[in-house]
Amino acid sequence: MDIVESILDIPVQDPPEEFSSADLTWTKFGTADRHEDVALIPYERVDAFIVGECSNVEYPTQFHIERGRKRSKGELKKYKSDEYLEYRWYWCSFGPENYGEGGDVLPSRRYRLQTRNRAPRPQSMRGCQCNFTVKRLYSRPSIALIIYHERRHANKSGFVCHGPLDKDAIGPGAKKIPYICNEIQQQTMSMIYLGIPEENVLEKHIEGIERYCGANPKVNSLASQYVHKLGMIIKRSTHELDLDDQASIRMWVERNKKSIFFYQDSSETDPFILGVQTEWQLQQMVRFGHRSLIATDSTFGIKRLKYPLCTLLVFDSRQHALPVAWIITRSFAKPDVVKWMKALLDRTRGVDQRWEISGFLIDDAATEIDPIRELFCCPVLFSLWRVRRSWLRNVVKKCSNIEVQREIFKRLGRIVHSIWGGVDPSVVLDDLIQDFVDQTAFIEYFKASWVPKIEMWLSTMRTLPLASQEASGAIEAYHVKLKAKLFDDSHLGALQRVDWLVHKLTTELHSAYWLDRYADESDSFQNVKEEYIASTSWHRAQEIPDSAVTLDDKNHQFAKVESLKDSSITHLVWNPGSEFAFCDCAWSMQGNLCKHVIKVNMMCENCEGYQPSMSYQSFREILVDLLKKPMDDSVALDESVAWTHQMLNQIKQLVELTTSNDIGAVVNNMPLKWVSKKGRTFVGIPASIQAPPSSSKTISKNARRSRKRKRLSRLR
Repeated sequence: MDIVESILDIPVQDPPEEFSSADLTWTKFGTADRHEDVALIPYERVDAFIVGECSNVEYPTQFHIERGRKRSKGELKKYKSDEYLEYRWYWCSFGPENYGEGGDVLPSRRYRLQTRNRAPRPQSMRGCQCNFTVKRLYSRPSIALIIYHERRHANKSGFVCHGPLDKDAIGPGAKKIPYICNEIQQQTMSMIYLGIPEENVLEKHIEGIERYCGANPKVNSLASQYVHKLGMIIKRSTHELDLDDQASIRMWVERNKKSIFFYQDSSETDPFILGVQTEWQLQQMVRFGHRSLIATDSTFGIKRLKYPLCTLLVFDSRQHALPVAWIITRSFAKPDVVKWMKALLDRTRGVDQRWEISGFLIDDAATEIDPIRELFCCPVLFSLWRVRRSWLRNVVKKCSNIEVQREIFKRLGRIVHSIWGGVDPSVVLDDLIQDFVDQTAFIEYFKASWVPKIEMWLSTMRTLPLASQEASGAIEAYHVKLKAKLFDDSHLGALQRVDWLVHKLTTELHSAYWLDRYADESDSFQNVKEEYIASTSWHRAQEIPDSAVTLDDKNHQFAKVESLKDSSITHLVWNPGSEFAFCDCAWSMQGNLCKHVIKVNMMCENCEGYQPSMSYQSFREILVDLLKKPMDDSVALDESVAWTHQMLNQIKQLVELTTSNDIGAVVNNMPLKWVSKKGRTFVGIPASIQAPPSSSKTISKNARRSRKRKRLSRLR
């Protein structure tokens, strides 16, 4: 086959419907010394090509993104014909080789090792070298260049390492069935961790295998053995690798390096910090966190756990909070926060260099904001969910009269509303303490826990934009689920061990969220999917019809919400239209943001006589302050105008990208982005122009002389 040296000489192929590499004509591209198989297809057909590659009958698999990069149009001043605008490196999910404990490579073997572990090599990492690259061409954004580095599904020794053609499979009868891919294995493990009966687990496990190899009685028998043995292994597994908790967590970190993004053992000078993030969580952070929001559930278990737990959350396709990283530490000092935050950001941008976020939500006024702004370079927002939950729980717990509970909670909301009402918050606070002096238990709690730091919290609410009720409800839903998993009565004796906490997070909680996402995206496990969709109060509120809500149009003091399950039950919501509305339902009486409050507030937004939400008031106040800031024709005015135009341009581009069907036309119309000179100049000038021969020879001679001098200097 002839070798082609220019991309322009390669035709663009567009096979009908779903296709694979077998349907394409491959061209040798490069030089005589170094060339690879390539093909050009429309960029919009890349997904169809990947689906076709995964559906190979002889080697059923899935391809994951090993690495990805992006460039902006206009970033390169000088470029070659094969330069990329977007770059993604796909690798077969059965590769590469597995790295076991201690970092030793486990090579492909034709025999079974006599070890205590009956599966010396994981079922999913078989050393497959099949991988390819997809480049969206810089010069032609509508065209994708596919570079197949290795088309065979074989290991480094050249042997088939997965699928029904694998003759060197380890274990009795394993060569008669395809290996279990990551998806099926994770699905089976998640169901076992969640306590689903073994019969149901086996049924779903066999269904997954039959998608690859069809129905087979032998397959069913081996699958039954596999599920039973996996269940026994999980039941017998323990978090205590050593009696000493510190030694146990060191062993866990050594065995699970891929799930650790930062670890610092405690010493006389440094506090204990452990950052946990599985590979799946990293994928979700890259997917849902890019140009979106990240939120925190900070200081969880500060009184009951050995070290408090901080969780970083992203909002998935249904705007549910999804945990993507756990940080276990007692130190919230700025130098320590910078350490793990920088490590996490470096790990994320190692997958996608262009990864960035649009905003960072915090829930604690004592949170260090400077590291967030310096590293993530994004705005910081504040969520009221923690304040509201704490106040409501203690009002219900320490006050027995429901009418008193309603009024106190309403007056607490006035303290926060006074930030924008022109009223001194200290006056509202003094009135609350004087009017309810007979509620001794609550007033003593409030004076001890909140009065000393109320100014700090109100200052944070006044300074930072406030998050919406939907975001607050999603964070609270995660907090409730985390609390139910960890603070089970059967685990009260292990709360002071870090290894137990890490074990619970990476097994049960991780499996629960993995199965939720899998059920939603694959439209399977309908019960799990329905529970996942209805797991936040915001989504439950959307199921309540407007006809079930009755507002008090006269005094705006309350609202009635009719129960959907029993029409004879009516829930009363006091102080409607406010984040500090009080509902008498059981879920709200536990301190949670219930669906009735959210539904009533949704309807109050469209009615006159109700105050706007706090997040809207905060946003309006920030815009008014920005408008009032440049009092004269100064530099401050220039800065305000520049920021406003930058925001306007970003919004226009986002709207254009969302509504357009041709991404190439949108990219071509974008303005040029001028960057610092890095050896490439002038957009549109190809790099194919050859330099004079004499100068190139001179450069090569100088390079050889320089290498020779270095070798001689080493010998001396």
